[in-house]
Amino acid sequence: MSFGDIFRIKCLTLPQTLNLMYGKIKQHLSNTLAEIRAAGLYKEERLIETAQQAAIGVGGKEVLNFCANNYLGLSNHPRLIRAAQEMMDRRGYGMSSVRFICGTQDIHKELEAAISDYFHTEDTILYAACFDANGGVFEPLLTEEDAIISDSLNHASIIDGVRLCKAKRYRYANANMDELENCLKEAQSQRFRIIVTDGVFSMDGNVAPVDRICELAEQYDAMVMVDESHSAGVVGKTGHGVSELYNLYGRIDIYTGTLGKAFGGAMGGFTTGRKEIIDLMRQRSRPYLFSNSVAPAVIGASLETFRMLKESNALHDKLVDNVNYFRDRMTAAGFDIKPTQSAICAVMLYDAKLSQVYAAKMQEEGIYVTGFYYPVVPKGEARIRVQLSAGHEREHLDKCIAAFIKVGRELGVL
Repeated sequence: MSFGDIFRIKCLTLPQTLNLMYGKIKQHLSNTLAEIRAAGLYKEERLIETAQQAAIGVGGKEVLNFCANNYLGLSNHPRLIRAAQEMMDRRGYGMSSVRFICGTQDIHKELEAAISDYFHTEDTILYAACFDANGGVFEPLLTEEDAIISDSLNHASIIDGVRLCKAKRYRYANANMDELENCLKEAQSQRFRIIVTDGVFSMDGNVAPVDRICELAEQYDAMVMVDESHSAGVVGKTGHGVSELYNLYGRIDIYTGTLGKAFGGAMGGFTTGRKEIIDLMRQRSRPYLFSNSVAPAVIGASLETFRMLKESNALHDKLVDNVNYFRDRMTAAGFDIKPTQSAICAVMLYDAKLSQVYAAKMQEEGIYVTGFYYPVVPKGEARIRVQLSAGHEREHLDKCIAAFIKVGRELGVL
């Protein structure tokens, strides 16, 4: 019997074997999914049929998008598209390698330098995503002798990164400096300490009190790490993030962030900060060592983003104007909006099912928003998270506000 005959026989018997192996867990997974649906927590994915921008096509209909992280309106900017195309012509489509083998082009180093310049840091390392940056930062730096002190509302990627590290874990209530100080006092028995916080907390839109965090860090001998994913490009006089907002340059040891939000909305993340920390990441950070390099097209567009932000603050200024206009008019209309210093406006509804019904009715009015509910936010804290963009025009904002008011009256929210 030939090898081909044996292979065909094995292939014929394989599906039955797989069914026997998968049978029990298949039923378990089906039951779990049914429970998620019954609880009203099943997440549907609506298909966008156009480029990501202020006005998008969904289900053959044009709607206004108010739930993208496209803070500076760059996701479909002609300069970035052109820069990505030109870089593919120059450096190709993909890298097919990790950085330390044959995955580092001159443009990767150029982008790392541009990010360091933007944040006023000593060095930068690129990752496939900020999830990888946060997942790969703690384990190389800290051991069971050390301590990580984390805000309770930090992003899931930070939580997962902490889990991968053997350091002792402390957690303080969101932005609660008294609890943070208590954690720092308890952690004095550890060798090294690091405080980690989001710059802007993605569900509420509040900015972390990083000025107070740095004061406590200096008092209790701790490092400071800030995830700038929702704050870079947004907060501060020119949008350069929390260090600009609080004048903290030189006092924060590590920043992580993404190229997938304000900086063009594609893929890619980074860690930037002290030179020795970044150098150690290159040697021991597993997501960096075992993931392909960021693609040349993304590098090309990202480099163009940082050139644009050096040329003018116009996009950031427009974003700030849009946020102030939307927030003030929604508050005046009677909506319960969490205090925000960012481009995130959380319209509180408190009921999970109501948030889904509200979002569906908003789409009927031509406004694309999403209801957020447990486990994404705490139980009883359901909301519609509105994200403003420099890509929105005043007529977009007015249409969105009018739709919120109309649906709010229909559903008894107002």
